[in-house]
Amino acid sequence: MPQDGEPLVTKQFANSFLETNLKELLDEQGIEHLVVVGSMSHNCIDATVRAAVDLGYTATIIGDACATLDMEHNGETIPAKYVHGAFMASLAFAYGKVVSTDEYLAA
Repeated sequence: MPQDGEPLVTKQFANSFLETNLKELLDEQGIEHLVVVGSMSHNCIDATVRAAVDLGYTATIIGDACATLDMEHNGETIPAKYVHGAFMASLAFAYGKVVSTDEYLAA
């Protein structure tokens, strides 16, 4: 649960910045770098990281602290680990650094 006085952002879209006050809250605190965890890798994580970078933030994605599910395309089931891997590879290519929890904590 949020602590007393802690900001709470309620989102309605995959992109956590869309129609929320997240950017204003981050900017008020002088935050320039985001550490991203959560679900779903193929949806909210992807949309939020891309939006964050487009807005000028840098990002670290903790890959093993993100999750997704099996998906279907053209009648074929793509296992979650491949969906997740494809999105982490894509984000690492141009949007942020993808690390493991152990790597992040060691740094």
